[in-house]
Amino acid sequence: MKMKRLICLLITVTVLFMPVSGLAADETKDETAEIYPFSYAFEEFWYTKTATFGDTLPVRAALLMEADTGTILYAQDENTHYPIASVTKIMSTLLVVEAIDESRIKLDDTVIVGEAAAGMGGSQVYLEVGEQISVADMLKAMIVVSANDATVAFAEHIAGSEQSFVTMMNERAGQLGMTNTHFANCHGLTEEGHYSSALDVAIMTRELLKHDIIFNYTTIWMDTFRNGTFGLANTNKLIRFYSGANGMKTGFTDAAKYCLSGTAKRDGMQLIAVILGADTSDLRFANTKKLLDFGFANYQVYIPEKEVLGKVTVESGAKGFVEVDYTPPSILTEKGKGSALSSTVTINTVKAPVKAGDTVGVVEYFVDGTKVASAPVVACGNDKEITFLNLVGKIWKSLISFF
Repeated sequence: MKMKRLICLLITVTVLFMPVSGLAADETKDETAEIYPFSYAFEEFWYTKTATFGDTLPVRAALLMEADTGTILYAQDENTHYPIASVTKIMSTLLVVEAIDESRIKLDDTVIVGEAAAGMGGSQVYLEVGEQISVADMLKAMIVVSANDATVAFAEHIAGSEQSFVTMMNERAGQLGMTNTHFANCHGLTEEGHYSSALDVAIMTRELLKHDIIFNYTTIWMDTFRNGTFGLANTNKLIRFYSGANGMKTGFTDAAKYCLSGTAKRDGMQLIAVILGADTSDLRFANTKKLLDFGFANYQVYIPEKEVLGKVTVESGAKGFVEVDYTPPSILTEKGKGSALSSTVTINTVKAPVKAGDTVGVVEYFVDGTKVASAPVVACGNDKEITFLNLVGKIWKSLISFF
């Protein structure tokens, strides 16, 4: 009996650590798909010590941003144009989830794979011409394992062709103020005129973080595709090894080197760390961790208590007043300085007519006397301009109450 148990145990261990085909990889140097062994998902994290900052990081460009406020906490060569490999797919993913949120496509819709998608090299899930995959599963392939074929399939499904989709990507980049970016394709394989910057990568990452649906995919460590027949392991090792990690995208080509937009959230603070052009994958993740550690160690997001403002007078208004309100903003402070926060409320002279949502004042916040944030005070209701009949009515009511 003991011998049988020992044999079963040996068989289980052997099967568990056997290489499994179908675990898609990040971009490869020869632009052909490389398959990670199953052990990839169980290796030890190689970088556990918190490092201190030197003058620069050993990468082409880097940036640390707090997502709620958009405050830049660290920047290194953040505006220079660089190839970004599959980090490009952040914009592709943004267009997909925006299409979902706007009900132009649905998660259970079917994407039919065309020749262009099926012919893609690099990271892929080996889509075949005519294959039918749900939007949900295609998202999983694109986000978890950076599948180029899934990305092109999405481009054709949403815009009719990759070229039209890339036009949409560039238009969206312009709307977001990404002035140092131009996309030539939707997947990130090396192509002339395809580039971005560390700051622009953070900007599009910040926009993508506004769509909660992505966390259903960016936080996956291991999963399957095609009804369990094809294994997936996330190319972003932060998801398993970094506390609070929730995204976002890795990338590698010979031209771009190792890139990453890494995101993590702790104690209500969402950080975005961008690394472009690291010489090795280890350096990519180590320096991303260094940026995130720095942010979480030194900063906090503070949401001040809300004051009750009540009513304000409306000059020449039929009612003569409106209720007003505001939403306290997220305020980024150095740790330990939240108690130094002060605020002032300024209400403008309000004249009729007033509509709900009209700005009637501002609440400003200061840390050690320096303004750090503000929030508009808005009307909660309407008050139209007083008329002769309104005036007569007010006089009549006053007379009645007097007697």
